[in-house]
Amino acid sequence: MCNLYGSTHEEGVRKYWRPANVLASPWEGGIIAPRKPGAFIRRSRNAEGYLIGPGRDLVVGHWGLIPWFAKTLDFRYSTNNARSEDLENKPTFRTPWKRGQRCIIPADWFDEPNWESGKNVWWRFKRADGEPWALAGLWDTWRDNETGEMIDSYTMLTMHANSHPLMGRMHKPDVDPATKRPLPFEQQDKRSVIPIEQGDVDQWLTGSMRGAKALLRLAPAEVFDAGPSAPTTGALL
Repeated sequence: MCNLYGSTHEEGVRKYWRPANVLASPWEGGIIAPRKPGAFIRRSRNAEGYLIGPGRDLVVGHWGLIPWFAKTLDFRYSTNNARSEDLENKPTFRTPWKRGQRCIIPADWFDEPNWESGKNVWWRFKRADGEPWALAGLWDTWRDNETGEMIDSYTMLTMHANSHPLMGRMHKPDVDPATKRPLPFEQQDKRSVIPIEQGDVDQWLTGSMRGAKALLRLAPAEVFDAGPSAPTTGALL
């Protein structure tokens, strides 16, 4: 899972993904934590919310998907990540997934904790080619019944990563509830975000559910430029 990432600034987003719309205020990017505003790209829609072709829009919304049944913006459950294996079953994510409300999240980097030393050492993950990540996500729009305001929000998809030579090394080991000892590695549930490659972005945003599912895979280890990051990173969480 991911709880901190560096959002690509607007100039970079427009260079790599060419959204058609104009934002009311320029997006400067920067460090994004859960429940903070972040940028994502989705299929273009008109003012009434209807799809208007295969174009792309850049949207700034709340990181942490707000489900339709939430009473307030301060939804108490953590929804900044969504397990891709559970999208069709979880009430929070089921409707956006079935509606095809998929998005990509532009990120210059993302951070994950490494516990191989017995304590948390934050690692930063960039692309080895120097380009930004296009991370798989879902989005939705929530209506505040008190004010009538419509608020866009999004979540970052994750998948099981035990077998990945890099991402399988991240995160604190799961422990047995009874013995408090770490579970065997094969029983761990290591998680990773899901990168969408540039050539697959249209299929992810506009394709069928079957086509989208085919893109739920981890990037090869050689795609990553990863290693320990600045010691102040964890303090931002």
